[in-house]
This record gives sequence, structure tokens and C-alpha cells, in this order.
Amino acid sequence: MNLALWVVAGLMAAVCLTGSSKMFVAKEKLAVVGGSAGQWVEDFSPGALKAIGAVELLAAAGLILPAALDIAPVLVPLAATGLVLLFAGALTMRLRRGERVTIAGDLVYLALTLFLAWGRFGPESFTG
Repeated sequence: MNLALWVVAGLMAAVCLTGSSKMFVAKEKLAVVGGSAGQWVEDFSPGALKAIGAVELLAAAGLILPAALDIAPVLVPLAATGLVLLFAGALTMRLRRGERVTIAGDLVYLALTLFLAWGRFGPESFTG
């Protein structure tokens, strides 16, 4: 179980690192690169996109570094819980926009982060 949680944490950290590019890429370029799936960026200001990217960067660090460095490992399930909220917001936004075709990825990410938060708060917590 611990190994599965580490794998999920690593996978989600990689996903978040990729998503954190929102901090450095212009809004117009994000819309073009994403194609039809990237039209959601039109609903957000450039500042909001940068904030989402910053949250994803912090989440990537929070999923790995506290446990790997053994400094406040309780931050791992808290970071996972924050990602649950982020992906729940992404699902809500996609449903509001009627983008049901592109919702599968967000559902998988939500399920993985829920598993990670549950596992690190519960049976495989770093404090126990």
C-alpha cells in the first residue's frame, strides 16, 4: 500500500509540474496549444491562470518533499486534499461549460488524489 501511495504521489506530482506551466505561458498560447480542450482558459484572467499554476507547483512539492525529507510529512495528505479541491473545481468548470468529453482525465486525477489523501491520512500515515 505504501508503494502504491508513493507511485500515485509521484504521478500526481508530475501531472502538477506539467500543469504549473500556466505560470509561465501566456493565456493566448495556452488556448492555442490546448486546441478544443484548451478553450477553458478563456474563462479565466491571466492572473487567475498564474495562481492556478502556482497552486499546482506547490502541490507537486507538497506531495513529495515533506515525506522524502522527513520534514512535516503531515503536509502530504494536506497537499493531496488541496488537489482534491482543485480537481473538484476543474470538474465543476467542465460540467458548467458542457465539456463532458474531456472530463475523464479530471475524474481519474480526482480519484487518484482522493486515494492519496485517504491513504496518507489513514492506514499509511507518516505519523503512525
